[in-house]
Amino acid sequence: MTNSPRLQRVPGSDAYTTRSADAQAVLDSLPDTLRVHRGNDEDVERLDPLTYEVVRHRLWSITDEMADALKRMSGSIVVTDANDFDFAISDELGQTAQIALYNTELAACIDLAIFWTLRHRAVNPGIADGDMFLCNDPWVGGGLHQNDVSVMQPIFWRGELFCWTSAVCHELDLGGASPGSRSPKADSVFWEAQPTPPLKIRSAGTILRDVEEAYVRRSRTPPLVSLDLRAQVGANLMGRRRILGLIERYGASTVKAVMRRMMDDAEQRLRRKLRSLPDGRWHSTQYIDSSGEGDRGVYQVQLELTKSDSQLTFDFAGTSPQTGMINCTWAGARGGVIAAILPLLAGDIPWSPGGLLRCVDLKTVPGTLIDAEYPAAIAMAPVGPALATAMASLQCISKLLDTDPEMRRNAMAACGATTDVAVFSGTTRRGAPFVTAIAEHAAMGLGARTYADGVDTGGVLAIPQSRIPDAEMNEFKSPFLYLWRREECDSGGPGKFRGGLSGSVCVVAHGVDGAMRCVVSGAGKAVSQNVGVAGGYPGNIQRDVIVRGSSVADSLARGLIPGSLEELGGEPELLMAQMETVFQPSDAFFMHWQAGGGYMDPLLREPDLVAHDVRELKVSGSAAAEIYGVLVDETGRVDLMATSRRRAKIRADRASRAGLTPAARRDGTGGEVDALRRISENFFVGPGEAVHCAHCEHELAGAGAELYPALARVEGETDLGGPHIGRDHKAYVDELIIFRQYVCPHCQTASLTQVVPASRQEREDVVEVVEAVTA
Repeated sequence: MTNSPRLQRVPGSDAYTTRSADAQAVLDSLPDTLRVHRGNDEDVERLDPLTYEVVRHRLWSITDEMADALKRMSGSIVVTDANDFDFAISDELGQTAQIALYNTELAACIDLAIFWTLRHRAVNPGIADGDMFLCNDPWVGGGLHQNDVSVMQPIFWRGELFCWTSAVCHELDLGGASPGSRSPKADSVFWEAQPTPPLKIRSAGTILRDVEEAYVRRSRTPPLVSLDLRAQVGANLMGRRRILGLIERYGASTVKAVMRRMMDDAEQRLRRKLRSLPDGRWHSTQYIDSSGEGDRGVYQVQLELTKSDSQLTFDFAGTSPQTGMINCTWAGARGGVIAAILPLLAGDIPWSPGGLLRCVDLKTVPGTLIDAEYPAAIAMAPVGPALATAMASLQCISKLLDTDPEMRRNAMAACGATTDVAVFSGTTRRGAPFVTAIAEHAAMGLGARTYADGVDTGGVLAIPQSRIPDAEMNEFKSPFLYLWRREECDSGGPGKFRGGLSGSVCVVAHGVDGAMRCVVSGAGKAVSQNVGVAGGYPGNIQRDVIVRGSSVADSLARGLIPGSLEELGGEPELLMAQMETVFQPSDAFFMHWQAGGGYMDPLLREPDLVAHDVRELKVSGSAAAEIYGVLVDETGRVDLMATSRRRAKIRADRASRAGLTPAARRDGTGGEVDALRRISENFFVGPGEAVHCAHCEHELAGAGAELYPALARVEGETDLGGPHIGRDHKAYVDELIIFRQYVCPHCQTASLTQVVPASRQEREDVVEVVEAVTA
C-alpha cells in the first residue's frame, strides 16, 4: 500500500479559500466606487403573483438560452453531447437565484467564486461593465476540479452592479502530467492542471489576448479550449442581452424583487417541507477504493445527517484523511450535497441555491477527502469524493423521506457514486494531437424508487439533462470504432423495486497508427457504491478491461462483429481503479459502468415483474432464482409453487448463515401502519414504544434500545449480492470485502443489504428516528 503522506497547509493558502456565503460581509468589503443595486423588502412585498411567475420563468428560460448558445459554439463532446456544463443567474453579491438543469454540482458553487471575486478583484483590477472573469480554482469555487472552468459576467444597469451570469463547463484537458489533467500518480496539485483564481479575461467588451493565451497554452488541445472560452463568453452575452431586456420591460426594481423572492420562496417552501418530517439523525458511508496508482486501500466518506425543525446539518466527521488523488475541496462537498437536495427535496421548489442553502449547515474536517487542504491533488474530485458525498447525502435524505407515507415517493436508492473515466490521447494519422474520453458512463442506471424501478441507463443524478455521445458522431470525432454499446443484464440492484440497469461499451482504435496513452479513473470496482435502500441490494461494481492483442481485425475482415469479451481473443487485462497505461492499435477497450441500487428485499418483488424482466433480458434466469427466488419456466411464466418453495429456502439459508432457527413466517402489516407510528417500510412503533417488524409484526427492540443488535446479521462472499458483484475485489484491494445483510430474526426479511469492508461497522440511526417519531 502506498498511501500519500498528509499534506500540510501552505502558508497564505487561506487567501484562496472560500467558505462563507455571507452576503453582508461581501457588501461591507466593497469599495465606494463600486455601486450596487440592492433592491428592498418593499419591492418584494408589492410584487404581484402574476408578474412574479412571468419574470421567474423568464429567468429560468434565459439559462436554457445560454445553454443553447454554448452548445452551438462549442466543439467539445463534453459540451455538445454529454451536457457537462451549467449556468447560474446570481444577484449583485453572487447569491444564486436560478441554475440551469445541467450539471448542478458545478452551478451550486458559482456563488463562492463570485463572492471571492467581489472581495479580491473589486479594487484591483476592478469590476466594470463589459468585464468577465475566468476561474478554475476549486478552493475558490465555481467548479469541483481544475477542468471545471467558470466564466463570470457582472451585469450593470445605469452604473450599478445589478447581477451576474456565469457559464461553467468541463474541459477535456488543461495540462498536467497526464492527458485529461488527471494523473493516477498524483500526490499533489502540482501533477495536475494549474488552478487559477478569478482573473479578468474580458475587459470593456474585449477578450484580453495575453490572458487568453496564457490560459489556453497549458492545454494539449488549445484550439478546443479557446473555442469553449468563446462559447462561454457568447453564452454570457446572450444572458446579458436577455436580462437587460427584461429590466427594460419590467423595471430594475421588479426584476431584482423577483430574484429575491425566488430565493426566499425556495427557502420557505423547503422549510415547510422539512417541518412536516420527523426530527432525527441518519447515517451513511460511501467507500472509495484506491487513492492512486499502486494503492490498494479503501477509504470512506462518512455522513451523519441531522434534521432539526427546518434545518439540515450534514456532518462529515469520520471521513478519511486526504490522500493520493481522490480528494475534493470544501466547495466540492457543498456541490455534492446540493446535487442530492435538488431532486429529492426540491423537485417542486424553484432551484434557487441562494435560498435552499439557508436551510443547510455543512460540517467538514479540514484535511479530509472532502475538505482537502492545498496543495492536495483534486483532479478526481467530481467523479470521486464529490459524487460520493452526493450519494451519502442521497442515502440519508432517502431514509428521512422514507419515514413519511407521502413524501417517501421522493426517496430513491443510490446511483452514480462515481463515474468511470477513461481518457485517451495520441496523434492522428494526419499528425494532429487529440485528447478524448469514453463518455458512455453518463448512462448510469438510476436508483430504485419506493414505488417503481429505477430508470435503466437513465443518466447522472447531478446532471438532470445528462446525455451520452452519439456513437457515429463519436467515431467521426474520435479515433475509435464501436463494437457494441448496450445495457447489461443483472446490473441493476435487486429489490422489491429494481435499480436501473447500467451498460457496457467496447471500442477498438481506428484511424491511428501508433499507441495511445490511456488514463483510467473511477472507484467502485472493489466495493459497490450504489447501495440499496431498506434492504435493497447494491447495483453492479464497475469493471474496465483492455484485451491485449485482440483478434478484432481478423473478425471484422471475415464479416464478424465480436459481441463478448470471449469473442475478442487476445489476453484480457483487468484495469485498476486508478491507473495509466498504453493502448495499442491491436487492443480492445471494455467498460462496464455503474447501475442503480434496489429498494427493499428482492424477495418482496412481485413474481410476474421478475418474469417480465427475464423475458426483457434485464434479469437472468439464474439471478431470478438465486436472488429473487422466482422460478420462470421455458415459456416465460412463473412457476408459483416452485417459487414459494425457493423463497422459503432463501429465508432458511439466511437464518442458517445468521445462526438462527427459522420460524414459520406470517403475514403482517407490510408497512401499512399508522403514519404517526411509522419508521419506514420495514419498521413501526408498537405498544410500549417497542420497535416491530412491519412484515411479520415481530417485536424487535424495546423502547430506547438499539435496533441493529436485535436484527440477525448475514455475512458471506460478495457474490451473494448478485452476478455483477462477483469476487473481483481481491484484485483491487487488500482489505477483505464481504456481503452483509441485516434481517428480521423471525421472518428473515432484509432491512439493510451491503457489500462493505469486513472491518467497518454500521452506525445506528433507526432508534434516533423512533425517538423523534414518538417524542
